[in-house]
Amino acid sequence: MKKLIIIVNVFLFAMTITAQQVQPIFTNNPFPKTITVSGSAEMEIVPDEIYVNITLREYQKRGENKKDIETIKTNFLENCKAIGLPDSAISIFSFTGYNNYYTFKKRKKDPDMQSSITYQVKFKSSELMDKLVEKLDDEATQNFVIANTSHSKMTEFRRQLKIKAVQAAKDKGIYLTEAVGERLGEAITIIEPDESNNNLYLANGLVSNNVYSQTNLSFRGRSRNESETEQEIDFKKVKLRYEVSVVFALK
Repeated sequence: MKKLIIIVNVFLFAMTITAQQVQPIFTNNPFPKTITVSGSAEMEIVPDEIYVNITLREYQKRGENKKDIETIKTNFLENCKAIGLPDSAISIFSFTGYNNYYTFKKRKKDPDMQSSITYQVKFKSSELMDKLVEKLDDEATQNFVIANTSHSKMTEFRRQLKIKAVQAAKDKGIYLTEAVGERLGEAITIIEPDESNNNLYLANGLVSNNVYSQTNLSFRGRSRNESETEQEIDFKKVKLRYEVSVVFALK
């Protein structure tokens, strides 16, 4: 019986010490009252980096020799240079049936097999796109697709929006705390948005008339002027938006 009483006393003593150690953590909380507010900022920009995938393919008109892929490539690159596109703006995106052993063997059996190649070209404006379209071989050009758009100053835009979003959160915190007779204190935590899901850059609705990606540059059988009238491109302003969450102390 004495042993049982001693064990119980030791247990109660240990609990008392533990409670004394834990209690200061709560009583010494430097921020007993806080408020969590969100702030957002947005801006509109016109993209100055337009990535276009252009697919070129061999072809043969009736009664003529086949236009081979090497000739088509050479003409295309010369046209790009003629409108002022630097080599750094042009890259090979993909190719099919071109310059490989499989193609070499297939062509022995099927001389009419057509090779194709897709370039990705970065334009600074839609006007530059129009200049290249004017020079493209309509027979060889199978597709002209706007793959992506961005802006050369995107990093700076992100920085500006983050600052404005935090400032907006602070302004909101001030009038919300004043409404309940409190005063806003220092910022405790700032939660930055996750950029991995690309939530800043809204890619939808960039082009009001997304004709380049839909018509496959089907100029054949129509005049240039008619095609240009039907295929006017207008890049809408893109809305960029950031939202942050900030925890403030209350005084």
